[in-house]
Amino acid sequence: MADLPEGVSSLLDTDLYKLTMQCAVLKYFPDVHVTYGFTNRTPHMKLTRTAFLWLEEQIQRLGNISVSSEELEYLKGTCTYLNAPYLRFLSTFRLQPSKHVSASFKPASNNSNDQDVGEVHISVEGLWVDAILYEIPLLALVSEAYFKFCDKDWNYDGQEQNAYNKGRELLAHGCIFSEFGTRRRRDYHAQDLVLQGLMRAAEEGKAGSGMGKLSGTSNVHFAMRYKIPPVGTVAHEWFMGIAATTNDYENANETALRYWVSCFGKGILGIALTDTFGTPAFLRAFRRKIPKFTLASSGAASSTASIAGTATSEVAHLAETNPPMEAPISDGTTDTGESASYAEAFTGTRQDSGDPVGFIKMMRDFYDQVGIKDRKTIVFSDSLNIERCLEYKKAAETAGFQPTFGVGTFLTNDFSNLSDGKKSVPLNIVIKLSSVEGKPAVKISDNIGKNTGDAAMVDEVKHRLGYVEKNWAEGDEAKRWGTRNDTGTNMAPAA
Repeated sequence: MADLPEGVSSLLDTDLYKLTMQCAVLKYFPDVHVTYGFTNRTPHMKLTRTAFLWLEEQIQRLGNISVSSEELEYLKGTCTYLNAPYLRFLSTFRLQPSKHVSASFKPASNNSNDQDVGEVHISVEGLWVDAILYEIPLLALVSEAYFKFCDKDWNYDGQEQNAYNKGRELLAHGCIFSEFGTRRRRDYHAQDLVLQGLMRAAEEGKAGSGMGKLSGTSNVHFAMRYKIPPVGTVAHEWFMGIAATTNDYENANETALRYWVSCFGKGILGIALTDTFGTPAFLRAFRRKIPKFTLASSGAASSTASIAGTATSEVAHLAETNPPMEAPISDGTTDTGESASYAEAFTGTRQDSGDPVGFIKMMRDFYDQVGIKDRKTIVFSDSLNIERCLEYKKAAETAGFQPTFGVGTFLTNDFSNLSDGKKSVPLNIVIKLSSVEGKPAVKISDNIGKNTGDAAMVDEVKHRLGYVEKNWAEGDEAKRWGTRNDTGTNMAPAA
């Protein structure tokens, strides 16, 4: 293993939606100060002191990487929704971990031994536009540290074949899916093996009769490396940040949608994430009409709409903005005639918490109520495996949707113990926005197990939005990826 790459060595070794959100933050919120907090939802899985020291070193090394000229050209040619001012910004951007990241180790005992285990505390603080890119590499590094030093009862044998088998089965059943596993991968090499296996399955699938498709990866670096599409749109962070900035939770979903459309245009990056403050609250905003003249904020990069190669009047007016605190929600319609609703303009939605089958029914009822007949997409991205993909595919298609799947940890951190063949359980770790300009940022989701942020603020937002508490039976975050008593991965070769 000594010759294998370790850590993170490219700024593009991240999820696409971090770049799209950074683009929008630069345009609208370039001076907003934020903090992020780390949570280990599997607290019994602790790092050793040695693992933490390695992690500290890797965090500081993040300050050495930048976007190469080749990577910049790739973004210009592939991610044409990223505007020129943002790409200029990114060309000189550097992470500054010594300034922005605080990491500490609290040992369970005071033996001062390298093998002492303890709790790791990580926080990020700075301007939103600077701090937004830390989440994915930090999570990947924590996972790598744990499996490099703490749980070493595994190896890479069979990982490419395992990914091939999974890809082959998904494709054979007609599933359209992407690889979403960067944040909880075992390490870079493990994810690379997964992409190799999926690419092999996809190439073979082109010659077969299956209707499935490998639609891409959320990791921009691997998308570039394997010449497949980078996929993704937006994360909870976007909605959380805008809600905390305005303290207008009643209108936060529409405000976030309006900024997004005004930055990227109608139908661009058009998968809507519904559950930040509960899907019912989101749907109240989703049914509203998009103002023909959207007022948003000014900023360092607000002079150009984020749509490459277009000069239509619609794009031109999207570039005209006002500061968010002056006009976070202002209709601004200056033309007559009917405009599309957000639900009409967006290609579909992403389901990321709660009961997926219940979500399908909720969305079917919603689209029927607002009279939308188009076949919309649902992207499923919460704790997927093959069995769940096939179950949700059948349910979604029966309800008239096009299902697609973002499969993450099941691909990039699915290992077995060498000693007993049992499952080598992944860490369940997250980094979430915790405050904006000193005000708490929260996420409620469609399952109580994924509530995030200041407890008092979570309760207040639930009360303000009339949130109905939900607790999905399969939503135990501590056991989300199995237990050590589960049977390990089947490494049998494909038939």
